[in-house]
Amino acid sequence: MKMMNLFRNWTFSPPQFLAIGFGLAIIFGTLILMLPWSTTGTITWMNALFTATSATTVTGLVVVDTGSDFTVFGQVVIMILIKIGGLGLMTFAIMTVLVLGKRIGLKERVLLQEALNQHSIGGVVRLIKILFIFSMVMELIAAVLLSFRWVPEYGWGFGIYTSIFHSISAFNNAGFSLWSDSLSGYVGDPVINLLITFLFITGGIGFTVLYDVMTTKKFRFLALHTKIMLVGTLIVNLVAVIIIFLLEFTNPLTLGGLSLGDQIWASYFQAVTPRTAGFNTIEIGDMNPGSIVFTLLLMFIGAGSASTGSGVKLTTFLVIILAVMTYLQGKQEPVIFSRRIGNEIVNRAMAIVVISVTVVFISILALSISEPAAPFMLIVFEAFSAFGTVGLSMGLTGDLSELGKQIIIVLMFIGRIGPLTLAFALAKSSKPLVSYPKGDVFTG
Repeated sequence: MKMMNLFRNWTFSPPQFLAIGFGLAIIFGTLILMLPWSTTGTITWMNALFTATSATTVTGLVVVDTGSDFTVFGQVVIMILIKIGGLGLMTFAIMTVLVLGKRIGLKERVLLQEALNQHSIGGVVRLIKILFIFSMVMELIAAVLLSFRWVPEYGWGFGIYTSIFHSISAFNNAGFSLWSDSLSGYVGDPVINLLITFLFITGGIGFTVLYDVMTTKKFRFLALHTKIMLVGTLIVNLVAVIIIFLLEFTNPLTLGGLSLGDQIWASYFQAVTPRTAGFNTIEIGDMNPGSIVFTLLLMFIGAGSASTGSGVKLTTFLVIILAVMTYLQGKQEPVIFSRRIGNEIVNRAMAIVVISVTVVFISILALSISEPAAPFMLIVFEAFSAFGTVGLSMGLTGDLSELGKQIIIVLMFIGRIGPLTLAFALAKSSKPLVSYPKGDVFTG
């Protein structure tokens, strides 16, 4: 009842409520991680805050080793934060209210609409129920399948536990691993490669897309957003695999020393993981400069809208591309799959990209000041990874200064809640009182 009263009495806008909710979850996680039974040794407040933020924003950047510096209790706390961050704070709050048998009011549905990036409040509670159950079932099945691989290697206890941990981390695109080298020890293992990538691709494609696919029989009846996400994900992933393979297959530090089969598996994994997954099977810092720059693009694009991933989102990127092509062709509005994309959607996509580029640029500038001894490419990579909540690193994370950690914390937070959501949360809404005449501005 208290939770319901809290929801019904809130005076914040939905973006403000979501930002505050994520902030409170991070603070609460920090306090728990500071408990003596959460770590095997001592941990500073800053490192606890960094870890809690990384887990809640499902990023995966770490300043302390997850497997050795945290106890099982601390690791479970991290798993819970990952689940909250992946599915969203509102999802867990609404599910709790439903379990208590309470009614979901209009204000709660508006919050769900904002959290899931839906156009209307109709069916959002049903969507929450289905997706919550779906995520739990997916993680359970994946954990069982991973156990067949890891129980023979590590025994029943750790084998089952590590399967559960990596299943949750992968589906929620968190990138946390119990091994300091992530999944590098399984670079050519088809079971690990297929299961882990299937989990984070499924989690990153978007909850609304999953719901549409589960409830629609034929492709032509799918929503436009679903069609764009499915086709776009397939094309981007295929292109990424080919480019990574061509750029790295002669690099002795990454693919060059592997067999052809392992090269293909490593190329596939490293091509799909930058879109916010955060796991790696080859050392990121050893990749060629061309591969690093291409990975920056993938991290900036990110996953799907209303998913466990972040970035500017694939649909945003594709809408911008379509808008540019439409302008060059002298047409008015982008058309895809026999459907027009309205100018308001194009403007929203442009706003997201411009704000995102601005945030990343300012963060790179700030990190260049706070980390003067760090190579510039490491700073750029760290900023893109934090904003996209990817979790990949070229080795700078553990060497960050206290100020540098604070910058990355803010960047991870902005990346997870979304730059446009943050802008709406900070902006004051006002209606124009005067309409001004149109003026011409020369561009280009």
